[in-house]
Amino acid sequence: MGPHPAVAAIRLAVRRVLHDIITELNTTAGVPAATAADRAPERAAGLPTPPLVLVACSGGADSMALASALAFEAPRLGVRAGGVTVDHGLQNGSDLRAEEVVLRLRDLGLDPVEATAVTVGRGGGPEAAARDARYAALDAAAARHGAAAVLLGHTRDDQAETVLLGLARGSGIRSLSGMAAVSGADGRYRRPFLQVDRQTARKACMVQSLPVWDDPHNADPAYTRSRLRHEGLPALEKALGKGVVEALARTAQLSRDDADALDTWARQAEAGVRDSTGVLECAKLYALPPAVRRRILRRAAIEAGAPAGALFARHIEEVDRLITGWRGQGAINLPGKVVAQRQGGRLVIRQG
Repeated sequence: MGPHPAVAAIRLAVRRVLHDIITELNTTAGVPAATAADRAPERAAGLPTPPLVLVACSGGADSMALASALAFEAPRLGVRAGGVTVDHGLQNGSDLRAEEVVLRLRDLGLDPVEATAVTVGRGGGPEAAARDARYAALDAAAARHGAAAVLLGHTRDDQAETVLLGLARGSGIRSLSGMAAVSGADGRYRRPFLQVDRQTARKACMVQSLPVWDDPHNADPAYTRSRLRHEGLPALEKALGKGVVEALARTAQLSRDDADALDTWARQAEAGVRDSTGVLECAKLYALPPAVRRRILRRAAIEAGAPAGALFARHIEEVDRLITGWRGQGAINLPGKVVAQRQGGRLVIRQG
């Protein structure tokens, strides 16, 4: 008799991601793609050492389900499996809970396993600050252990919430594309559960008798995502019927495909709108579709020093008016002390 359907679903999701990781590593090492695809247990043999994949685990149902699936699938594919839990220090006893998670990961057979404590700043709000501190810690852990990838437990429900948050900010199609299945430097972060719902992950933990910890912050209405999870999405499902989460997740993938295509178009078009000195020419920018032009403007602002996380659609719209609605207006101040100014038919974006 096979595993419970919920367990089978999470294992299949992780197996697919591990196959992708190993195929990429073998391709880089010069192993033919067909061999990498057809001989999974032998894929790591062509590498100096078996690759290490870490799971980022908070002790919650999503990440514990992910850790259990990684522990099961990794040995079958010649992969080492480890885990990292991040102690944000935002609650009393968080250090003790981190130690408990470490013990649970070790009980699953993961090695190496570690807990790392971080200091959460204040920039961008509590949720953003905690996220920045967490990813910095995961980056450091991956570098320290030489990990090929870090698995994250974001589910389809998390993706739906991210799409709605992006819609509320009015940040454009890239925000509507939600979280990428692969992200980070060199594709470090992988999200196997973006097509798995939260209930399936919790059910997998229950049938495997895995203890889980429910973070009280996830139910705290002081946090925007918590309000959306417990009030916003249920209200949408009540008004529109079931299937809202699936539809939002599908919207994320379609939006990502469109955004990727437009980004590629903008990169290809950028060289043609610069003069011999590399300065942007307004007339040539004006001739481009707005979605392509604004991507070029955003890239130029970031290259000049504007922080990507602080550069919003309204900033780019103001710069765009220097091209489409020129009436002799002055310079536009952007985050990071960057200034955009029209000078003699050219758009100069530089540190002010």
